[in-house]
Amino acid sequence: MSRPKTQNYKVHGLPKGKEREQRASIRFKTTLMNTLMDVLRNRPGWVEVKDEGEWDFYWCDVSWLRENFDHTYMDEHVRISHFRNHYELTRKNYMVKNLKRFRKQLEREAGKLEAAKCDFFPKTFEMPCEYHLFVEEFRKNPGITWIMKPVARSQGKGIFLFRRLKDIMDWRKGTAGKKLTSLEAQPSRSAINPSGSHDTRSSEDQKDEIPVENYVAQRYIENPYLIGGRKFDLRVYVLVMSYIPLRAWLYRDGFARFSNTRFTLNSIDDQYVHLTNVAVQKTSPDYHPKKGCKWMLQRFRQYLASKHGPEAVETLFSDMDNIFVRSLQSVQKVIISDKHCFELYGYDILIDQDLKPWLLEVNASPSLTASSQEDYVLKTCLLEDTLHVVDMEARLTGREKRVGGFDLMWNDGPVSREEGAPDLSGMGNFVTNTHLGCVNDRKKQLRQLFRSLQGQKKASN
Repeated sequence: MSRPKTQNYKVHGLPKGKEREQRASIRFKTTLMNTLMDVLRNRPGWVEVKDEGEWDFYWCDVSWLRENFDHTYMDEHVRISHFRNHYELTRKNYMVKNLKRFRKQLEREAGKLEAAKCDFFPKTFEMPCEYHLFVEEFRKNPGITWIMKPVARSQGKGIFLFRRLKDIMDWRKGTAGKKLTSLEAQPSRSAINPSGSHDTRSSEDQKDEIPVENYVAQRYIENPYLIGGRKFDLRVYVLVMSYIPLRAWLYRDGFARFSNTRFTLNSIDDQYVHLTNVAVQKTSPDYHPKKGCKWMLQRFRQYLASKHGPEAVETLFSDMDNIFVRSLQSVQKVIISDKHCFELYGYDILIDQDLKPWLLEVNASPSLTASSQEDYVLKTCLLEDTLHVVDMEARLTGREKRVGGFDLMWNDGPVSREEGAPDLSGMGNFVTNTHLGCVNDRKKQLRQLFRSLQGQKKASN
């Protein structure tokens, strides 16, 4: 479905200077039949186009991007939902490579203390190219648990834990595809994507790009923080509107995803103990579809505050802010920053018993399929607010620090919660403009925001 270079997406019949200001309707396209489609179809003034129709906004999948981006001419106002080489952050091996390089750069330029702020991902080796380095590390720490993950799959497919080198010999001989885990026997994904997967492609698409043998071996976090004896990880949403300069928003809501089975290291083969992906957990014999296995982040934050006090929680959430910013900075110079592109990332964070957050992975296409009514509400609001920030209607001034549930976290530098230009010299009074897991009074905020914008417009006219 390549479009010729000469194709133009301009709304015809309007003077060029007025086009963005006066656009009567936004033509949108997507192939995802889930919460996203509901949000797009319900948006006032937005019209769906199909097949080869011209569009202004395309929530595309990454396979379209790979095949068509370089052959598609996009007018000034057009927006699509991925950066051209998003995989620099969202493929497990590239993410770690970029973070390691960034940490070395920080050590050279700012010293070891600054570089230590990047120590939020477990020790990781790319396989097979770093196999010998891995073996060296493995022998230094006998008896600890490692986890093997395919670099370009999702929903927990292909993942296994091991403690002995002989456990990965099958993988090294190239027979891993036949002898991984029972997960491999599960049906392949359809267009509906029920877990927090990082990709909307089929497994076959992924194999075309990266051979199935490419894995990462990662030190397994053996002391996860447990609630009710069960392991969980957090899904957090970060919206990047630009890499040069870096402009990133953090969403207030998200959720904790729990395993159904109590945590133990005695059984490293039990996927229901160790993998929190919804796609895995919903196949568990004791999974309750109505109850699900998620907590909203507000509930999680309140729980931690009651157990550990508000200060410990502030520190933890500030450490998570650090993960979001540093990981984006690590790819800032390699991502192709294009004004037509934005990206809604799903971050997966694990917290250990010391309340230290660890980055597990970043997803380029976090699941937009709801697993419960509460999940549907969260994702609907998330997507509505994403569209408000993308601002196809050209209503915003560009100076906003909050739009609905999104708070501007980074704008070519840290954004202060206080009004006016912050004094960054001592950073003593500086509080980052993030409110993860806090009250999300988005409807009230949006009403005030758009009322204020209309007032400004009338005054200027």
